Amino acid sequence: MIKKLLYSLFCLLALSACKIENDIPYPIVDGSIEAFETEGQCDAEGNSSNQTTINKNDRTILLYVDDTVDLTELRITKLTVTNDATLNIDSTLCHNYAKFPTTGFASTDDLITSADTRVDFSQPVTLVLSTYQDYPWKITVQQIIKREIILENQIGNAVIDEINRNVIVYVNEDQPLDRIKATSFKLGGTSGKVFPDPTASDTYDFSQPVTFYVQNGWEETSLEWTVYVYHSDGETETSGDTFVRATSASLSGSIQSGKRPSITYKKADATDWMTQPDADIAVNGTSFSTTLTGLTPGTSYQYNIQVDGTDKGSGSFTTAPATQLTNGNFDDWSSSPASNGTLWQPWASGGESFWDTGNKGATTIADSNTTPTSETCNGSGQAASLATEWRVLKLAAGNIFTGSYVRTDGTNGVLSFGREFSSFPTKLRVHYKYTSVPIDKIGEDALQALKGKSDSCHIYIALTDWDQPLEIRTRPSERQLFDKNDSHVIAYAEYISGNSDSQYQQKDLVLDYRYTNRTPKYILVVASASKYGDYFTGGVGSKLLIDNFELIYD
Repeated sequence: MIKKLLYSLFCLLALSACKIENDIPYPIVDGSIEAFETEGQCDAEGNSSNQTTINKNDRTILLYVDDTVDLTELRITKLTVTNDATLNIDSTLCHNYAKFPTTGFASTDDLITSADTRVDFSQPVTLVLSTYQDYPWKITVQQIIKREIILENQIGNAVIDEINRNVIVYVNEDQPLDRIKATSFKLGGTSGKVFPDPTASDTYDFSQPVTFYVQNGWEETSLEWTVYVYHSDGETETSGDTFVRATSASLSGSIQSGKRPSITYKKADATDWMTQPDADIAVNGTSFSTTLTGLTPGTSYQYNIQVDGTDKGSGSFTTAPATQLTNGNFDDWSSSPASNGTLWQPWASGGESFWDTGNKGATTIADSNTTPTSETCNGSGQAASLATEWRVLKLAAGNIFTGSYVRTDGTNGVLSFGREFSSFPTKLRVHYKYTSVPIDKIGEDALQALKGKSDSCHIYIALTDWDQPLEIRTRPSERQLFDKNDSHVIAYAEYISGNSDSQYQQKDLVLDYRYTNRTPKYILVVASASKYGDYFTGGVGSKLLIDNFELIYD
């Protein structure tokens, strides 16, 4: 009886042990693409560039390639991933699936000689990264083929039908159709060829539809294209489009080939017109462009376009306002009790938050390390004190940022970076005072070389066109940080200093606009007492005081 009882108990324990073992969850290990490049890569305008839009929230990638490569067998030249994730791709999309790499690579030189990274990107491709979980990524590649035709006395841009391979071009009614000079005839794009080449002759006969054989830059075969040239049925107005910023506006449009526009502009309520210098107006074939500068923010303007002394077009626009940072002087603060101290917040009690800090995470185990201080740059109001401190388990660098602290994940933070913003400042003016100490805490082995070196403060500003605020995660296994090289970053500036200051310093962070025709959706301003605080690395005792942050428009 006792033996049966012991046997039953043993079986019960064994089953229990099995159940416990099966209930142990796999660890959550992120699988993200950190970098992705292909041959022939360019930007959306067709200019040489290695920039790739990587959205880690949606797990999507968008990039552009020029007309030298074949989309159906496009070679991936760089593909780096997090946490040694395994690569899985549809075998039908690979040029040679058996030789496609299963792990990330920083360069094709890192792969074995027989490796083949060519993939059919004529349609969006799904690449699955596998850790303990599967993470599907959607990769979209768009090819830029800059087809262009410019004929003598052409009016407007050629109408190009790529599907049916037909082109319609209009010329001035006085231009003989059987004797037209072709100055540009790039039906095959920049790298393609056209047979016969009409630019090789003094003039070409377009009195009847003409068939050309067009060869793309990546293939040897040619396709038939038909070009129709007609007289314009009357006077065509010169068109003008504007892209407006706070203190400038870009004006561009189409014009009859061989002509130059003259442009005048004024404030809507002014009497006198200003003339744009002719040297500042660029003309290329049937297109013109210029930038009006020295404008006043938040102001309505009118412009007029003339050709040969005759009005050909007009329009109006309003410049963007000179929007300032909310609580940029850091005078407004509020506080509330927290589990292990006082939670300081950089906004007035009952007010709207614009800035936030890592204090919600810090106060789970200690007091706030970003706090208000009366040590200001001008002796009035308050400033922000950002201190780097040791918090039992890891380093906590004092910080402040435009956005919100979302939640604490263990001893790590999840943040929302960016506040809505749609203007165009030229610089961020800051006042700061920094105390630097040697770096004595290292959060990751890769940063061991920093130990003993002077800690550095870091202040930066970015204007972006993200679709939503950027989620920041500091947990190493699923880390997602701000990338200043993200293609959604329209303008950027930063300041890093490892020097200690005896008094406040003023510094202008001049914004570098990487794109001149994109409007910001978000503004991100970040200040930290330790540059590598995201990696829990810095010097205990470093302190950054900041005051009077101001956006400058000039």
